[in-house]
Amino acid sequence: MKLFLNKVLYLIIMLFIISLISFIAINAAPNSFFASGELNPNITEESIAQLKAIYGLDRPLYIQFFSWVTAIIQLDFGISFASGEMVKNEILDRIPITLTINIISMFLIFVISLYLGIKAALNKNSFFDRFTGQLSLLSFSMPSFYLALLLVLIFSMNLNILPIAGLHSVPDDGSLAYYLDFAWHLILPITVMTFLGIGSLTLYIRSLTIEILKSDYIFFARSRGLDDKKILRYYILPNLYPPIITMLGLSLPGIIGGSVILEKIFSIDGMGLLFFHSALSHDYPVIMGILIIGAMLTLIGNLLADLILLKLNPNYDAK
Repeated sequence: MKLFLNKVLYLIIMLFIISLISFIAINAAPNSFFASGELNPNITEESIAQLKAIYGLDRPLYIQFFSWVTAIIQLDFGISFASGEMVKNEILDRIPITLTINIISMFLIFVISLYLGIKAALNKNSFFDRFTGQLSLLSFSMPSFYLALLLVLIFSMNLNILPIAGLHSVPDDGSLAYYLDFAWHLILPITVMTFLGIGSLTLYIRSLTIEILKSDYIFFARSRGLDDKKILRYYILPNLYPPIITMLGLSLPGIIGGSVILEKIFSIDGMGLLFFHSALSHDYPVIMGILIIGAMLTLIGNLLADLILLKLNPNYDAK
């Protein structure tokens, strides 16, 4: 319980620091949603001043910041400059699809990397090992937008197998066909995210497995006649889970950040696409809301990783 409370306190402090840095960075950025001519070429300075007063942008920055933090504590992210809608509602409408894609991708990355890394280590210097190494290098060197466009060109435009973009091709009637169509539309974006995520984790697991195989307890396990399946189950996997879970927790920001590009390419109406459009229009309340939600999800993910590691190993030091 003490560890949990310490981690929650750490999460709150980090959220405050992230919000402060984000607020300073956004206010230091050039241009503004309320810049003269941005809204309407004929808008007057008096009208702009009135709009700033309505949104509280005429107050000193430190007052704006603490007012914003106070509102966030109440889960109020303000009102969008562009749409006039509550930022909280806009994010809640789009966060389920972003989380769905990321959670499925994370699961696939974990399973595929675990299989490839362990098998490559057990068959060191074999053809499979060399093939896995080349595949991993291709994975983390491939630009996400290039791979996405390449798959669209092959499977959507040339072969006409998978949909090009969007999430639905049939009406939302709650039928099985609707959900199957929804899953069909997710194949390409999830494939891209999964392929780009397995490279570094596969090489990491391979390296860890090779070190484990060199250890004394593996030597004694083999000398007692244990076969490879039992060695894998009782010796390799228990020693692999802690560093893998830690690495997955640390990789969350990159995976979530990658949603911006993929959701734009595949026209997925999630948090990434909302962030892209908000950045173009300088819609600061939406940008700040998404940054804080992203930071919160990342910190919660790391907290869950620590709790899982503590469950796997009660002696784990998560300080």
